[in-house]
Amino acid sequence: MSGVVGGFAPIWVLTAIGFLTARTNVLGERGEAVLGRFAFHLAMPAVLFTAQLSGDPAKLANRGLLAFVISTFVVGAVGVVVQWKVFRRSLPDQALGAMSGAYVNSGNLGIPVAVGVLGDSSFMVAVLLFQPVVVMPLVLAAVEVGSGRKGSALRTLALLPVRNPIILASLLGVACSALGVRLPRLVLEPLEALGAAGVPTALVVLGMSLNARRSPNPGGRAEPGVAVASKLLLHPLVTFLACVALDVTGPLRLAAVLCAALPTAQNVYVLARQYRPDARLPRDAVLVSTALSMVTLSVVALLLQ
Repeated sequence: MSGVVGGFAPIWVLTAIGFLTARTNVLGERGEAVLGRFAFHLAMPAVLFTAQLSGDPAKLANRGLLAFVISTFVVGAVGVVVQWKVFRRSLPDQALGAMSGAYVNSGNLGIPVAVGVLGDSSFMVAVLLFQPVVVMPLVLAAVEVGSGRKGSALRTLALLPVRNPIILASLLGVACSALGVRLPRLVLEPLEALGAAGVPTALVVLGMSLNARRSPNPGGRAEPGVAVASKLLLHPLVTFLACVALDVTGPLRLAAVLCAALPTAQNVYVLARQYRPDARLPRDAVLVSTALSMVTLSVVALLLQ
């Protein structure tokens, strides 16, 4: 038990350091943006690429991932219905609201959890590929159709693997592993050194983001509360039930449920800001779910250990 839960200690400590760094303005006004770009474009891709070189691509497709995929669609469908029937939102806001409760932060927090707690990033790599390739196009399609826009969604989706270095690095790592490519140490060692900075930098940036100042949500607390509850409670619960139905046990069940218990991804807020005039629901879901996930992730690890 202490091994799994103890793996969260450096995650929460580094996140707290990031929060204090932002509060004290040690790195200046641009510190979070610069560190975030370094982690996203350089360090985290290096982590994923080098991790997959020695992995087995066949392990990316398994019943644990199937359980996670099923739960994501179930929770997303529930979110759409709630946004439609309860909060009377339009189709784009229905899609973004549902995404707030079902799209996990598999990058800044998921990778550190996979490396530090699970000791294996392969499941998170599979999720990193599933969400942008399958979930994101569905959300973008709903947003584009509901907003009356045409053409831009296809271009966005076609360029996504090239424009997103994390997805590109994951795909390249899987391809090299499948083809048996072995990089020389002269190339691999600098990549490993760069990747060593990925997890701590991502966690510091995550902590800095929690210091963001927020304007109040005109819809009150109910709407973001439902999104946070869906993300931190409903998503892992449905994933656990799917694991039971599919007879997924052991470390694979832990990986699937722990992944589902991750907070809302910051990509949801970025997407909402690009397409909608009011992005406060995704913003609140990201901030609140990230803060509360420190508790829920630890509880999940305790229960499934």
